[in-house]
Amino acid sequence: MATQAKRAKVYVSKEGTAAEYGMLAKDDIEEGEVLFTIPRSALLHQGTTKVSALLEQEKASLESSSGWVPLLLALLYEYTSSQSRWRPYLSLWKDFRTLDHPMFWSKEERDRLLKGTGVAEAVDTDLTNIKKEYTDVVLPFIARHPDLWNTDKHTLELYMQLVAFVMAYSFQEPQEEEEEEEEDGEDDEEKAANLPMMVPMADMLNHVSNHNANLEFTPDSLKMVSVRSIRRGEEVFNTYGQMANWQLLHMYGFTEPYPSNSNDTADIPIDTLHKVVLQGVQSNLDRQLVEEKWEMLCEMMQEKAAFVFGRQGCLTDTELHTVIKVLCMSKEEFSDFKDNEGWEEEEDDEEDAKISQSFSNEGLPELKAEWKRLIHEAARLTVSSYGQGADGDQTLMEDKAARAALSSRQLNALQVRYGQKSILYRLMELTKS
Repeated sequence: MATQAKRAKVYVSKEGTAAEYGMLAKDDIEEGEVLFTIPRSALLHQGTTKVSALLEQEKASLESSSGWVPLLLALLYEYTSSQSRWRPYLSLWKDFRTLDHPMFWSKEERDRLLKGTGVAEAVDTDLTNIKKEYTDVVLPFIARHPDLWNTDKHTLELYMQLVAFVMAYSFQEPQEEEEEEEEDGEDDEEKAANLPMMVPMADMLNHVSNHNANLEFTPDSLKMVSVRSIRRGEEVFNTYGQMANWQLLHMYGFTEPYPSNSNDTADIPIDTLHKVVLQGVQSNLDRQLVEEKWEMLCEMMQEKAAFVFGRQGCLTDTELHTVIKVLCMSKEEFSDFKDNEGWEEEEDDEEDAKISQSFSNEGLPELKAEWKRLIHEAARLTVSSYGQGADGDQTLMEDKAARAALSSRQLNALQVRYGQKSILYRLMELTKS
């Protein structure tokens, strides 16, 4: 089950890397070189574990909202089995508690350090779902198979640690959009193909947004390929995707130091715009009109909980355009809008491009005054939700000695807060009167 290193140009190291483990270049590497190859037989998932036949036989009883239960049961078995063929791989993690996901922080610590970032709420949801999944799905299964699993060894605590392990180290096979649309009759197979799997060696690579290697999937194997030249002694970095710092902390337990994460984002909750509009209401009739608009928008937006802003502008520009346009309508305009049941849903690439430009950093200062006011006030209210002093994070970021004194949790939380607030402060500057 060993992976194959191409001409031994890379090696795993615990020194000179961004995290506990990492991969370094032993020699200069050119763009497009295969650094190592992993045969599919070496992957660990519910189809390759020793208990795969049983998991397949009982898959109907293992369904859950996450879809991870079969993999987690496989990991529970393999991690605690002295005969596991993956023991050399799994023994690298002698204690999963070293994973420092916010799910392992105290609730008080999460709420204090991550207030306003969205991470604390996401973790609370995760913990509720994990406990429910373990109680409702995993425990009944364990009770039916005491010869392979038992609650003394396969506890909720270990289950939660393995959830974090999967979050931090698993991979998913990329799905082609066109193939998904064409294969309407193969929903179960598509879903199965996109489940997470553990990929030995590939998960030794750390992530940065400006990565120099990428994992490629073929029918027989997975290959780590350099996407640009890498010099001898340089760390080899993979990418986990376009991840903001709050997502990296939530899913992987780390952040990229400001300002290196070009994918960082900040959210403005949709409800915040509602609050801003109500602030300017003078009469009951005006309030009633706002609430009618809001009710209709909630139906239109469905599960869109926030507007997302990146470093170059709004990433959910179409939704933001819709909400602001409706909120700024006169009574007569809104009446016509309702009579027409909204706008006709026609794809117009030219119009989409115009909207995208309007809500970019270049276009925001040119918006109508009322539109800018709404965005500015929504950004200001969002900044206030962090509960940190206006200058506190700025001072910490500028004071190297003070930063060095922070714990890893405090530093990661600071990177999330400061990155988000920097985007929001920039947005306020672009939309000021």
